[in-house]
Amino acid sequence: MKYATPAIVRYLFVIAAIELVIFGAGSMMRVADNPDMKNIYISYAVLMFGDAIAMLIFSFYIHRQIKVIYGAAVVFLSLNIILTIFDQFGLIDILFVFLNAMILTALYILRKELLPQ
Repeated sequence: MKYATPAIVRYLFVIAAIELVIFGAGSMMRVADNPDMKNIYISYAVLMFGDAIAMLIFSFYIHRQIKVIYGAAVVFLSLNIILTIFDQFGLIDILFVFLNAMILTALYILRKELLPQ
């Protein structure tokens, strides 16, 4: 019985995008608490929203067996993991790294279905 399907990867990308939108909105809400850090919080939010858009793009195209999309997704997820580890590291970061690692693992397991033959 086959448990892992390419649809799982798509759903994981969408879940990650939703998570990033929530984190980005959370960063925007912090502006009112600390106006001196406004530019930093807005920058974080913009980066998170951009990350969410990239995750959605991957979710739409990963099943089409395009080698460049697959490679870009692997690089993108790897960078997300590495850059998150070298930032301030808390519970939210652990969850984000775990989700990115799950997607990366699913990409590896399903590489035969996601890459052109």
